[in-house]
Amino acid sequence: MLEKGNITKLLAIRFVRKWLLLPVSWLYGWVMNVRNILFDKGLFVSLMPDVPTICVGNLTVGGTGKTPAVEYLIKWYVRNEPGVPLETVTLSRGYGRRTKGFRITTESDTADTVGDEPLQLYRKFGHLVRVCVGERRADAIQFILRQFPETERILLDDAFQHRAVRSHLNVLLMDYNRPFYDDYPFPAGRLRESRHGASRANVIIVTKCPDNLNATERTAIEAHIRPYARPETPVFFAGLHYEQPVSFATHQSANGLTNVVLVSGLANADPLERYVSQVFKLVRHHRFADHYAYSRTNLNALLASLPTDAALLTTEKDWVKIDVLLTPNERATLPLYYLPVAMRFLEGEERFSALLTQDALKKS
Repeated sequence: MLEKGNITKLLAIRFVRKWLLLPVSWLYGWVMNVRNILFDKGLFVSLMPDVPTICVGNLTVGGTGKTPAVEYLIKWYVRNEPGVPLETVTLSRGYGRRTKGFRITTESDTADTVGDEPLQLYRKFGHLVRVCVGERRADAIQFILRQFPETERILLDDAFQHRAVRSHLNVLLMDYNRPFYDDYPFPAGRLRESRHGASRANVIIVTKCPDNLNATERTAIEAHIRPYARPETPVFFAGLHYEQPVSFATHQSANGLTNVVLVSGLANADPLERYVSQVFKLVRHHRFADHYAYSRTNLNALLASLPTDAALLTTEKDWVKIDVLLTPNERATLPLYYLPVAMRFLEGEERFSALLTQDALKKS
């Protein structure tokens, strides 16, 4: 454990490093601003798809809850605008995959071929939506529309800075715990572009909010956002709702878990750890880097250190990478569980829903 003096020294080093890096951040932010101006003026070409397209993204590197937001949209369209299967398409870069180019996710894919989050979406919704990956999203969209004319809408995951596509609805996410208005562009901060990039958003959702976030604090947060967003852009607040743990073996919800060892590969695992500590007896938390590619060596170490009276609990995107390493016997006999999570609005869900209808998107 760090002593008080060492903590003070560490904080001082971080403070000095941040201010030394700020000139580089200003330069990076300026370059991104010029790029955005060139797209805004039409000097760089961008595609407006022929079908309604919703972009879910952020200004910050990682950890704002994009996948739960995309899952929310998938479930909303299945529930509110049902049609033929696979008329909704999700498209992302496929971060962390070892392949290149456009791919349509199938049963034979792994996190290595399409990325962990697309594979997670496919495992949950592959019978309802078409899950695709591709770095060149404008080209990918044109191929999708030619190949699958039944497509009614496209959900772009993590494409807010991908200006080669002009979406009908830009949904910008901001982590309650890491507001963009207190941050700086890379490398002094975690922003992918300047704070003023928020002006492109049609909707802003503050994610990972505590359930008891009061009206006074919401007003204060929105007041901090307003200088960077358009006056008409609505701001919503949403939290994370964790569901019952699900068994690796049966895919059924499980009750009665007490002692758990948590395994996570997230950009910010603090909210998850807080929840698990409140609901279960957290024996240990093994933290890995975001999008971590687990190996059999990792798995052996995790299983060897698992107490006999504890279960291993992980996230959905870590589940799809750990599960493929298991033998059938291990999957059937070991106490292995993943924790589903969903985005849930604190209020204003009906107002947000009104923005998602086909008529509303076509008018945007």
